[in-house]
Amino acid sequence: AVMAGDRRATAGNVIAQRDIEKVFRADEFSAIAIAGTAGIGIEMVRLFQVELEHYEKRELRTLSVEGKANRLATMVRQNLGMAMQGLAVVPLFAGYDEERDGGRIFSYDPAGGRYEERDFYSIGSGSVFARGALKKLYRADLSEEDAALVCVQALYDAADDDSATGGPDLTRRIFPVVASVTSEGYRRLGEDEVGALAQAVVDGRYDSPGGPTAPLR
Repeated sequence: AVMAGDRRATAGNVIAQRDIEKVFRADEFSAIAIAGTAGIGIEMVRLFQVELEHYEKRELRTLSVEGKANRLATMVRQNLGMAMQGLAVVPLFAGYDEERDGGRIFSYDPAGGRYEERDFYSIGSGSVFARGALKKLYRADLSEEDAALVCVQALYDAADDDSATGGPDLTRRIFPVVASVTSEGYRRLGEDEVGALAQAVVDGRYDSPGGPTAPLR
């Protein structure tokens, strides 16, 4: 599984922060991303990380992917009162499932509903645009590098149409956070790797502003 997130945080119509991180390591074999109220989301991620680490130390084994997804759903549900006041947080969770020998993706709603997704998914204000790009570019046999490139393309499309999503900032060298989870564990792609992908995407948009096109037949 490959997960990516943009770096923009907004307060109304103002850019509050240009380099916030929205994708995190949950444990050795899973990753989590957040959308919504940043402060509550980051606190939720930190608590989730601690709980997974505590379980592993106590039981001497990692919690199953299903168990991690269920626990995260409970944490989202506990924030329902704040969500009803406008301070909602919805995470995206992905992990490597040893029993299935593959990645699994879970999305959530503000009430704590947990839904397993197939192939790809996106969250946040620009998710509808990102998902449209993913739908056209996703292939089941993508390599890690190509999957990361698809993610950056999707984020660029989201930033193109959603003011709360930030695209690659080549001037400040602020690039999306991209991470992968495989049988070998969690890995955050380096700045140089993501920077090269971002540069390739931006260069390609000079010739094709709408991005790469999927074959019709």
